[in-house]
Amino acid sequence: MRLAGVLGALVVAAGAAALAADEPEIKPNEALVAEGLPPIPAVLADQVGRYTEFRSASFQSWHPLRKEMLISTRFADTVQVHEVRFPGGARRQLTFFPDRIVGASFEPTKGDYFVFSKDKGGDEFAQLYRYDLATGAVTLLTDGGRSQNGLGVWSHKGDRMAYGSTRRNGKDRDLYVMNPADKASDRLLSESEGGGWFVADWSPDDTQLAVVEVISAGESYVWVVDTASGQKKLVTPKGGEKSSYSGAAFARDGKTLYVTTDRESEFQRLARIDLASGAHSYLSSHVSWDVDNFDLSPDGRTIAFVTNEDGVAVLRLLDTATGKEKAPPSLGTGLGVIGALRWHANSKDLAFTLSSATTPFDVYALDTASGKVARWTESETGGLNASSFAAPELVRWKSFDGRMISGFLYKPPARFTGKRPVIINIHGGPEGQERPVFRGRGNFYGDELGVAQIFPNVRGSSGYGKSFLKLDDAEKREDSVQDIGSLLDWIATRPDLDASRVMVTGGSYGGYMTLAVATRYNDRIRCSLDVVGISNFVTFLEKTEAYRRDLRRSEYGDERDPRMREILTRISPLTNAAKISKPLFVVQGQNDPRVPMNESVQMVATVKGNGSPVWYLMARDEGHGFAKKRNQDFLFYASVLFAQRHLLN
Repeated sequence: MRLAGVLGALVVAAGAAALAADEPEIKPNEALVAEGLPPIPAVLADQVGRYTEFRSASFQSWHPLRKEMLISTRFADTVQVHEVRFPGGARRQLTFFPDRIVGASFEPTKGDYFVFSKDKGGDEFAQLYRYDLATGAVTLLTDGGRSQNGLGVWSHKGDRMAYGSTRRNGKDRDLYVMNPADKASDRLLSESEGGGWFVADWSPDDTQLAVVEVISAGESYVWVVDTASGQKKLVTPKGGEKSSYSGAAFARDGKTLYVTTDRESEFQRLARIDLASGAHSYLSSHVSWDVDNFDLSPDGRTIAFVTNEDGVAVLRLLDTATGKEKAPPSLGTGLGVIGALRWHANSKDLAFTLSSATTPFDVYALDTASGKVARWTESETGGLNASSFAAPELVRWKSFDGRMISGFLYKPPARFTGKRPVIINIHGGPEGQERPVFRGRGNFYGDELGVAQIFPNVRGSSGYGKSFLKLDDAEKREDSVQDIGSLLDWIATRPDLDASRVMVTGGSYGGYMTLAVATRYNDRIRCSLDVVGISNFVTFLEKTEAYRRDLRRSEYGDERDPRMREILTRISPLTNAAKISKPLFVVQGQNDPRVPMNESVQMVATVKGNGSPVWYLMARDEGHGFAKKRNQDFLFYASVLFAQRHLLN
């Protein structure tokens, strides 16, 4: 969700009138390298300015003794940790770093310090730090080097935090335990094989850890690890049909685990696993949609969980004694997305983050005793009336093989008449999913320029069952590209959309899709904007960071296999770049550990060599998407100008 929120602000594009060449220009800051971009008139900043001033907030942690919380939000250039002491209270900034804070968590018994994680320049090699509330002192807890360290999970006594780290060899995510009050206590608990190991929970007596091992989007396992010896015990079955597990929480008796899984189902269901027998019992089979996330109350009596129903979030409460749902809470927010569920230690107050098309991501808390919902943060919207922004329309179209594909259509206001130009914005992942969230800067294109925007969920997207999730694996990769071809056909049937003015854009895997559409359907689009996209699957798989390489091979195919290598080379946009004649804008972060900068550099060089117009923007202090506001703003100005010149004119 966090990453999805950042990319959503980056990959939209639109237009503004080009002004006289002798007027003042917006210059890129010292961290940006711009090639092929025309001068950006300074007046553009005034025209779009309020659309760059949206904020958002995300819940991080409850104070264990008081009804106070840590949230993350941005006041200056990057997201930092803030303290909020009551609903609607001041957001008091606690951390001040040039780089974003990834997450934060209070020590769970006294709350006199918290641990947070931070990377550098978007490189995603997050390090752990302790922040002492009494003094404001910050202490580095991990190695500070080229290892990736996940924000850990606290023991119930608050004397240890278990977390995963790649420090041993840069590839495998081992399990570590430390007392953050004493960094010298840090120790390796258990070596692992692979980069997909994540700590989920401690047993009530703190003698065991529940750990999830992720092999791919469709295959994962749950283990129990002895916190003294590091010995692992597999809890879920291996062999036969592969299943996916997510999350794991010990019941109060320590004999049962709650998880979500698609075992024996198309969808992720809330389930209970008996640790002695391995028997599964399913608690949400009455809902034929994925359970996105859940949290068990500290007293073990209630599970809060969120179902993803055609992209829309529904918050539910389940009584663990009866296995029945309680009366559903009324949030009164309409279509939206809910994340970051977390119970307070009092087992009564439930915090969560919520966003809809007309509300930014903000933090709320539900009093489960009274049913009342309190809004803890109200993020700024640049002085604009966000309630007037377009609500999405869920649309569907038939693809090349007869399968129905869906997406969200955002129409411009009624004052824009005639057929409207279209931006197709494709999500990353590829196992991501477009949801009806706040579009931030994207609202400018509809409200001010009259551009319709479509956010498709092509095959391979999550949220529609595990069969749908597998439809683009390995050799079937281009089938998802054909889903966009069918969307172009559908646009041509709509009397309100202009099939002759279409721009395609996307970030990460959506960047690959953008490039693939630009090669396959060059004659049917006006232009394309690719953000940190894959251009060559072989070079991508060879150079993406080692800790995630096998996870990506399970999705795209193994480039070490000669047959698969030939397929990956043949379908890569770089191989087909000669087909691109329409304008292309490529955006890249120099420190990207997921899609290395080489993917953009080689695509730009090849398309330029073909004589096609290319804009290229690279940030030296960013990674997989732009996280710093000053860089986001310049990208937005450039994107506006790009779309004005090549989509609208």
